[in-house]
Amino acid sequence: MQRRQFQVASISSLGLLIVAAHRQAWALSLSDLSDKDATAGIRAALEKGALAAVGLLGKTDGFLGNPKVRIPLPGYLEDAAKLLKMTGQGPRVDELITGMNRAAEQAVPLGKDLLVGAVKSMSVTDAKNILGGGDNAVTQFFADKTRVPLGEKFLPVVTRTTEKVGLARSYNRVAERAAGLGLVKKEDANIERYVTGKSLDGLYTIIGEEERKIRQDPVGTGSALLKKVFGALK
Repeated sequence: MQRRQFQVASISSLGLLIVAAHRQAWALSLSDLSDKDATAGIRAALEKGALAAVGLLGKTDGFLGNPKVRIPLPGYLEDAAKLLKMTGQGPRVDELITGMNRAAEQAVPLGKDLLVGAVKSMSVTDAKNILGGGDNAVTQFFADKTRVPLGEKFLPVVTRTTEKVGLARSYNRVAERAAGLGLVKKEDANIERYVTGKSLDGLYTIIGEEERKIRQDPVGTGSALLKKVFGALK
């Protein structure tokens, strides 16, 4: 009887040692990670997040149906819209809002290659800055690397879509004069450029959210590398 109890105790102890060793293998600190692992991990996370964001936003209602990124009227037009609705022009205002968001939804898929390219060309310094950075580290990285070229890609698509909305043309005429008087911000004086900027803001916001999900649950990704790298931040 005593021998059997000793065997059970020994097996239990061995099991605990195995579990402890397994946990210790993943209990890394950020300083324990090699540059290669850190860079590969953040690249994998950002590529996964970027592709997920493009998939979420680059479809019907990707912007219009998501309150976090839905593109509102520029501040100046928001005030004018209230008056327009009072005079029975509500449908025209709704058409403009829908058109702006549809333009963003059509533009976003064009950014996939540039986003993935930015991730693949990421330096070790970029990767470690993101790993140790705050909530806006990912947004800042993508904005620095892709905002200008993405804006150039998005603008023609946004322009073609918004040109179909009569109120957009009227807005541009009025806003241009208002900007000259200092009543409207220059970046808001052109509806196409306004929508392009908001499209990029929304895209970076969702990429950041997707990356944070990976940080919070690296095990859930099913990737041993992501588990190792982001587990080190716990």
